[in-house]
Amino acid sequence: QVRLVESGGGLVQAGGSLSLSCAASGSIFSINAMGWYRQAPGKQRELVASITSNGNTNYAGSVKGRFTISRDAAKNTVYLQMNSLKPEDTAVYYCNLHEFNKRTSWGQGIQVTVSS
Repeated sequence: QVRLVESGGGLVQAGGSLSLSCAASGSIFSINAMGWYRQAPGKQRELVASITSNGNTNYAGSVKGRFTISRDAAKNTVYLQMNSLKPEDTAVYYCNLHEFNKRTSWGQGIQVTVSS
């Protein structure tokens, strides 16, 4: 079983910055990719950013240029630096881990609130 522990959310004013981190532990087979998704009230969960085991990154268009995803492979940890935050970034952010054996794991979610 894989455990994902997220940290770093909170409340920030528009234009501010927050950093999220997600540490994976447990019986990890082999990580293919880690990423962040978010879900705002009344909306579907959407991909924010992902990073593969070889460092390739992918971003939602709405966060490109503002958010940066990075990882520490030795610590099985992924980070999300969020700058120039907007009220529409308000959501619960979920860490995601996808392994080469096709197993996908999710964190418990962490609240990010951006006030206008």
